[in-house]
Amino acid sequence: MGRCEPVVNLELARGHGLTDEEFGRIRELLGRDPSWSELGVYSVMWSEHCSYKNSIAQLKTLPRSGGRLLVDAGAENAGLVDIGDGLAVAFKIESHNHPSAVEPYQGAATGVGGIMRDIFTMGARPICSLNSLRFPALTHDTTRWLMDGIVRGIGDYGNCLGVPTVGGEVQFDASYNGNPLVNAMTVGIVRHDQTASATAAGPGNPVFLVGASTGRDGIHGATFASVELSQESEEKRSSVQVGDPFSEKLLIEATLEMIQSGDLVGIQDMGAAGITCSCSEMSAKGGAGIRIEIDQVPQRESGMTAYDVLLSESQERMLVVVKAGREETVRRICARWDIHCAHIGAVTDTGRFQVTHHGETVVDVPAESLVLGGGAPVYQREWREPEEFRRHHERDLSGVAEVEDLNEELKALLAHENVCSRRWLYRQYDHMIGTATEIRPGGDAAVVRVKGTDKRLAVTTDCNGRLVRLDPRMGARAAVAEAARNIACSGAAPLAITNCLNFGNPYDPEIYWQFREAIAGMGEACRAFDTPVTGGNVSFYNESPHGAVHPTPVIGMVGLLEGREPVPSAFRGPDELVLLAGRPGRELGGSLYLERRLGEQTGAVPAVDLALERALQAFLVEAAGRGLLRSAHDVSEGGLAVCLAEACLLEAGRTLGCLVDLGPEAESQPERLLFAETPGLVVLSARPEHREELVKLARLHSLPMAEIGSTGGDRLLVEGLLDLPVDELAELWWTSLERRLEA
Repeated sequence: MGRCEPVVNLELARGHGLTDEEFGRIRELLGRDPSWSELGVYSVMWSEHCSYKNSIAQLKTLPRSGGRLLVDAGAENAGLVDIGDGLAVAFKIESHNHPSAVEPYQGAATGVGGIMRDIFTMGARPICSLNSLRFPALTHDTTRWLMDGIVRGIGDYGNCLGVPTVGGEVQFDASYNGNPLVNAMTVGIVRHDQTASATAAGPGNPVFLVGASTGRDGIHGATFASVELSQESEEKRSSVQVGDPFSEKLLIEATLEMIQSGDLVGIQDMGAAGITCSCSEMSAKGGAGIRIEIDQVPQRESGMTAYDVLLSESQERMLVVVKAGREETVRRICARWDIHCAHIGAVTDTGRFQVTHHGETVVDVPAESLVLGGGAPVYQREWREPEEFRRHHERDLSGVAEVEDLNEELKALLAHENVCSRRWLYRQYDHMIGTATEIRPGGDAAVVRVKGTDKRLAVTTDCNGRLVRLDPRMGARAAVAEAARNIACSGAAPLAITNCLNFGNPYDPEIYWQFREAIAGMGEACRAFDTPVTGGNVSFYNESPHGAVHPTPVIGMVGLLEGREPVPSAFRGPDELVLLAGRPGRELGGSLYLERRLGEQTGAVPAVDLALERALQAFLVEAAGRGLLRSAHDVSEGGLAVCLAEACLLEAGRTLGCLVDLGPEAESQPERLLFAETPGLVVLSARPEHREELVKLARLHSLPMAEIGSTGGDRLLVEGLLDLPVDELAELWWTSLERRLEA
């Protein structure tokens, strides 16, 4: 089968990342040895990146339906959640870690392009994007190079598309030396009656490839994403795709017009594993087969083999199944938008993925055998609790040295690279294009208006990998809780999550234990908050010669506001009440303060009280709905002191002080009260006339709340503990990262 192709044997299969057992299973499925092209097809479809073979058993334990979900997790290209009035929000987050490590600009740019396509193939118009980035330690010799390329790649691609980048998060840590993380999220809006499905059905219906031509870029990109990075990874640059945002902009418009025409049976973007993945997944979902002819695929390089075309991950391409007889409508739409529209095959009733090249069959395999939930292998890996878990969990922190000067400690934390403003990054993104962004990057959550309605979406990405490393279950709980808290601080009701699960090698029992525990904690929090998981991405093998990254299960969350303005995170005016909602804590485990004192990340992670978090969310949403809140900002990295300082920083060049009294209990070990990163704690401001109503509402929700001070002046004053000019704090917070990067 196939001309001048290598004879396939076990050695070749191993070189394609398949195990001996997997190669034997392929031979059993086919009743023969696979062809060279078939070997390539199975190697990409059974790679970790496409098959989720080491994660799907755990993922199925998450809450994947219910709430306002319109499709179950994994059923379509992205999650789809009802927001009322016939509208739905489509959203998803995915990783592009390995490509960004070896080719930062294109790796990040094509990560943005790929997640955009997942959204608009649902029929949804992208309205905003976010990201979650992890870089090596700021002192590492690759950090500036990685940041420059990755940030430019994200900014250039999103800016050219006209989709605002409105939020995200950035962290620096030595665990990411050699293996940065680039997670991209996109959010779109679609009417219920204009959604599309990634399915192939109806024998005889034509199959079209729409969009860019096919080249050799990205061949074996899915396989590359399913192995550890090494010193030889530099040679894998050919596995990194090359993006063209201007082509993608045309593709967005053509795709949405085709979907709205009613002439399509189904549509799917060509991401990982390219044509192979789209054909096999669409045909398996529709219970049909697909037959394609390689010669009909537009190719931008000469001499491409069937193997090359099938495994290429060239960007800005779609596989479209058209209703028979409607071909000319699709051709006219593509011609109007100046993009390729090639008839490459047809739907069959065989249930097989079949490929011909120069009239010869080079692939003929059961489509179901290739896909997740079908014939792709599913594994439960060995797991073992690391010895260091108990060591950190039981660490005695009672003797941690107190700081001599609380003011200096707060200043140091505000200037810390994991606390200070990320303005250097987000000012490179156009976050106002489309004129719908109401809360910009830098707040608890970004808020974007749904044009033509009174609805607004609050969006965020969150994860503290430091906490997940120390306690994967509690750290994952904390990631979901922080995302929901950020959404609720804006006044929005949390709806659902998408996740991007970044871990090391799943064959390492201690890594797999981290993964299992994180999934368990995430599930506990999502069930408590009624925020089901709409789908997402698992990225294993995030390791380099330096070791594995911190386990980083990033949570992307969307919330809904209707008929009211969002609540900002900073104070808004003088002579207003400052209140503390939640239960202050003194546990320093996992905190930046503790890391600065001991020089290591250690300690028991503060417990996340899910009932308290749920009550806090309900209180914040109802208080915002009644117009009782002027601002709301949650406690996270740096603790309560940093939260208060940030609330004083209205925007660059504008500040507002406050006078706070934390009571007599603050006299004993005040650094624990000020710098513990206690979950479920929010600093609020409100007008004095709303005091009693807020107290009653907090009591109704059984939520602890205390009035701790008032806004005004030009200093941050915490009675007996802190006394600093707010302008000095602002200078530190706004400029510290920029100064260090530009030094």
